[in-house]
Amino acid sequence: MADKLAEYQRMRDFSATPEPAGHVVENTSGRLRFVVQRHRATRLHYDLRLEIDGVLVSWAVPKGPSLDPKRKALAVKVEDHPYAYGWFEGNIGSGYGKGDVVLWDDGWWEPDPAYPESADPAKAVAAGELKFVLHGHKLRGRYVIVHTGGRRKAGGAAPSKNDDDQWLLIHKNDDDAVEGWDPEDHPHSVLSNRTNPDIVEGTPGRWTAPTKAELQALDAIKDKGQWTVAGETTLLTNLDKVFMPGRAGAAGATAAPITKRDIIRYYAQIAPWMTPYLAGRPVNLNRFPDGIVGAKKGFWHKAVPTHAPDFIRRWPNPRASTGETRDYMLVDGAPALVWAANFAGIEIHPWTSTAANPEQPSYALVDIDPGPSTTWDETLTLARLFRVAMTQLDLVARPKVTGQRGIQIWIPIRSGYTFHDTSKFVEALSRTVGRVVPELVSWQWHKNERRGLARLDYTQNQINKTLVAPYSLRPAAGAPVSVPLEWDELDDPKLRPDRWTIRDVLPRLAKVGDPFVAIVGVEQDLPAL
Repeated sequence: MADKLAEYQRMRDFSATPEPAGHVVENTSGRLRFVVQRHRATRLHYDLRLEIDGVLVSWAVPKGPSLDPKRKALAVKVEDHPYAYGWFEGNIGSGYGKGDVVLWDDGWWEPDPAYPESADPAKAVAAGELKFVLHGHKLRGRYVIVHTGGRRKAGGAAPSKNDDDQWLLIHKNDDDAVEGWDPEDHPHSVLSNRTNPDIVEGTPGRWTAPTKAELQALDAIKDKGQWTVAGETTLLTNLDKVFMPGRAGAAGATAAPITKRDIIRYYAQIAPWMTPYLAGRPVNLNRFPDGIVGAKKGFWHKAVPTHAPDFIRRWPNPRASTGETRDYMLVDGAPALVWAANFAGIEIHPWTSTAANPEQPSYALVDIDPGPSTTWDETLTLARLFRVAMTQLDLVARPKVTGQRGIQIWIPIRSGYTFHDTSKFVEALSRTVGRVVPELVSWQWHKNERRGLARLDYTQNQINKTLVAPYSLRPAAGAPVSVPLEWDELDDPKLRPDRWTIRDVLPRLAKVGDPFVAIVGVEQDLPAL
């Protein structure tokens, strides 16, 4: 089975490329995934990939797939790719396939039931003709891909009509056919809403926010009903149920309590701002089905439930052992956030790594975890020392308040590092900072041995060890939010770890923007310490 990927792996240097090495994956969902990636290599082309027997069988389509039945698209068969490649977006800086890639479309596919000869896809491809049906965000309907001759030449250049192993990709004239449909009119990623130039420039994508009419429709629903946002419909329940008490204000005034409707509205509106930190990453939800009223506790939920709607993306964790969570949720827009909020997922914790490369972190993370005796001023002292360290090391990084008591610092890194690498770096960095103020820090593992002091927790740098997402709500009175900061905001006398709430984060973003934009797309080496 591993031989299916031998050519793919032979052609790449995984110490230099952000592409996943991957492996053959057993399908447990019953649905076969398809992917189309828009790839600006030597020449622009689209890569069509169909899941067959644990890998993505792939064709490069120079002019792209279409819904137009009159368009007979050249398709050049290339090496099989690993299943993990189906989540890949990024910039291949050198070597084979050099160029930028976005996940242009994906969904599930099936052999065309009208043609028994396509029932076994591997045999059909080997025989030179496969008839299939796509169920995607952009592509849908009945297709045929047919071999016209030759063998493919090795090499990293985008395909041309002079290459061998040529096929033709044709959309059937069915109910989904659209004459004149051009893939170049639809350039955005279905995962991150980025374009290829965005990948190169490090520009974050932005998911679509609800329209004014959609928000009015949410307000019009009584306690239960269906709401359509960004083209997807979700059944909402218990909208007027109180999930969190309000927060006491000036002169002891108490704000209105936070209802489930408020939480759903917030996550729908904050979706564009959360895009860079959730897109392409498995998430863990901290759920509070009864809210926090009455000191009720939540619980962690990782697996996508069977009753989740079809538009919720599932990522099958290839590392999952028997009894471990396999199908994680991937947030891909406001509808997914709305569904998660209705599912009582108050807190959203994304993985530090992506679904494409789960064993390679995207950040080195510093978690300043105050102890019971740690004052806010002492927490700020520690954060400012890390600010000095970032300047001395010439590293781009940004802090954020957790919405509870602490501060976290996110340091973006280039691809290729392991969690062992980031953990060792953050430990060395933290111990250096800790030596400056040893009276504030404990290195004891158990809380009861820390004498109430702060912990600089480098152990967060592990696979599937998550930190709360930027702009996620926290389960506390007033619904505080984990908010990114500019470094100089650590000197603001008004700063508090839970300063911003569900009521005032959006006005802050409208006024000052998102400080974490500075770390989006940054690829940097971790210096030796």
